[in-house]
Amino acid sequence: MSEEEHEPLGSSHPHALQATAAPAQNVRVELNAAGLTTTYSNFFRVTGTFEELVIDFGLHTGAILPGGPEPVKLSQRVILSFPTTKRLLAALQVAMARHEQVFGAVEADPQKRIKRSS
Repeated sequence: MSEEEHEPLGSSHPHALQATAAPAQNVRVELNAAGLTTTYSNFFRVTGTFEELVIDFGLHTGAILPGGPEPVKLSQRVILSFPTTKRLLAALQVAMARHEQVFGAVEADPQKRIKRSS
């Protein structure tokens, strides 16, 4: 996909706040995925500061080694401003709602997903 519609992005320009009363417009943004890498993640950790949210992604194998559980291998870190985080949260909520409409509710608790034999 080379183009996608996005809501206007925030600006750090000092006069950007003056435009907030204007209605939102869809803006076409061209995407260049030439250097894009894909990574699978089944683990995340959220931390941050008062200005930014930090999300670390990694792989949790669940393997038990002789010395104890295998450590989670962190592979990616994404740092977001809080306005971007809020837009991401809204987009993720829409994506989850669409998925659940088609495929049914997604259970986030792994213990509730385990099918136990009677």
